[in-house]
Amino acid sequence: MGLIHIELFATLDLVGQAPGGPDEDPEGFPFGGWQAPLLHEVTGAQILAAYEDTDALLLGRRTYELFAAYWPHQKGGPDNQIADLFNRVPKYVASRGTPDLPWAGSTRLGPDLAAAVREIRDRHEHVKVVGSLDLVQSLLRERLFDRLDLWVHPITLGVGKKVFDGGAVPTNVTLLEPPVASPNGTVYLRYGRADGTPATGDMSAPDRGLANGG
Repeated sequence: MGLIHIELFATLDLVGQAPGGPDEDPEGFPFGGWQAPLLHEVTGAQILAAYEDTDALLLGRRTYELFAAYWPHQKGGPDNQIADLFNRVPKYVASRGTPDLPWAGSTRLGPDLAAAVREIRDRHEHVKVVGSLDLVQSLLRERLFDRLDLWVHPITLGVGKKVFDGGAVPTNVTLLEPPVASPNGTVYLRYGRADGTPATGDMSAPDRGLANGG
């Protein structure tokens, strides 16, 4: 069985909407492209490393349309390494409609999203989910993910669709490797889904040493 990796770029207040450009999601969101001024070579190296061994993409319809309009035309350019990967691997698209899928290697998933994702997981080793917040929230609700890569950027926006907005259920995760920070303050966190659900406790219990200010 393969792994489902969720890749997300978020602000400090966990807004994940439209990081890539002003036209990515222009309806009612004034900060499209908020990630661009914060890009750094350290972050770029982290992103490239995170895509190693990717053998399939799982995308929401809107993200698919943006990628299909961009990546097929980047061969030989500065982003050729990612372009080559994205153009080569199969693309699976979650959509309630019947969108055109002009990008080579694209397949629309059936109406049973959970079953379709489980089938993809059985078929591939490393499936990447990029952006696609509606899809991500569905996967979080179903616990249909194995890795969560989160790049937290040093800004707050106060508006916009959030990464976990109504799309999470109680779930344990574990940090898989030490966090890495770029000089401008972007922090990369890689988590793996863990067994069980979050536990609770009493911070004032005597063995905590907190009741007496310890």
